[in-house]
Amino acid sequence: MSHHESALKSLSQAGVSIWLDDLSRARLNTGSLAADVAERHIVGVTSNPSIFAKSIGDPDTTDYDEQLADLRERDVTVGEAVRMMTTADVRGACDVLSETYERSQGVDGRVSIEVSPFFARDTAKTIAEARQLHWLVDRPNVLIKIPATQEGLPAIRAVLGQGISVNVTLIFAPERYKEVLEAFLLGLEDAKANGLDLSRIESVASFFISRIDTEVDNRLGDAGASAELRGTAGITSARLAFEHYESVLASDRWKALEDEGAHPQRLLWASTGVKNPAYPSTMYVDELVTENVVNTMPQATIDAVAAQGQESFSDTIRGTYETSHAVMAGLADAGVDMAEVTQLLEDQGVKSFADAWQGLLDGIEKSLRG
Repeated sequence: MSHHESALKSLSQAGVSIWLDDLSRARLNTGSLAADVAERHIVGVTSNPSIFAKSIGDPDTTDYDEQLADLRERDVTVGEAVRMMTTADVRGACDVLSETYERSQGVDGRVSIEVSPFFARDTAKTIAEARQLHWLVDRPNVLIKIPATQEGLPAIRAVLGQGISVNVTLIFAPERYKEVLEAFLLGLEDAKANGLDLSRIESVASFFISRIDTEVDNRLGDAGASAELRGTAGITSARLAFEHYESVLASDRWKALEDEGAHPQRLLWASTGVKNPAYPSTMYVDELVTENVVNTMPQATIDAVAAQGQESFSDTIRGTYETSHAVMAGLADAGVDMAEVTQLLEDQGVKSFADAWQGLLDGIEKSLRG
């Protein structure tokens, strides 16, 4: 193991599951995903509409040509074509990670695929598509991604209650995260009432970080007394979410589910690529280390962690709660309305995924009819 891989190993040993925030047919065909799993301590994969728009929409890729030709021959709708292509990638990644899945008793080795972003405000359609994606991928280690919108919350409960594992996505606020954890607990209680094996159900809650800083820093501006608050909102929000996670894990309600074999809904740090070049490239990794969390990183962030070669990582979440509450109070005093910020980010997140998905559909439409 090179000194470069040792940092990734150290991070894993500190309790952080490293997942890759990227997926493409090329990663499967070339064996690069399998190599990353073998050598770089990658124990999961996340995808989203933007990732697929980029990988399938890449003008230089020929990886999807054969499948596209078959789909064209069969005259399928563009929606079906895209689902066939994306679920094939996810199924392939699930197979690459199946050993990791077995070894971790189903906690890691997970691959995420998102329900259509067009359904983010529609509970019934989200449930229906989550069920279909689960059936279509047909692997025990798939996670169905459902956004933490107000309409997504009851879908999260319903899908978990049917024994389908869920990655809750687009969480920006500790307050919304509390509702997500509630939906998780209700879903597991439903699953228990439905006679399901709780130890087979896995869930993560994807808390988006860099986008919070981008918006808050923008509002703080460069000058003035609030300069020291720049670059603090994202990490602080994430730490406060973890504080709530810990309080729920200490509750009798959770203990009753745990006694039935339930696994906790781990927090997953998402959007951990640094968008502001003034910040250290591994800031959203180094500042969010603790046991039993996931950090899903784009390739550049994984490379940055590896290149820094850090020998050990200490816990940077537990013990920060008092300071974190003070930072939030400071942001409020500086005139930043976090409720407004996080609602805006959710709306933007849903829209950017919908735009990416539409772009992908339009591109495939051309290929099918071309």
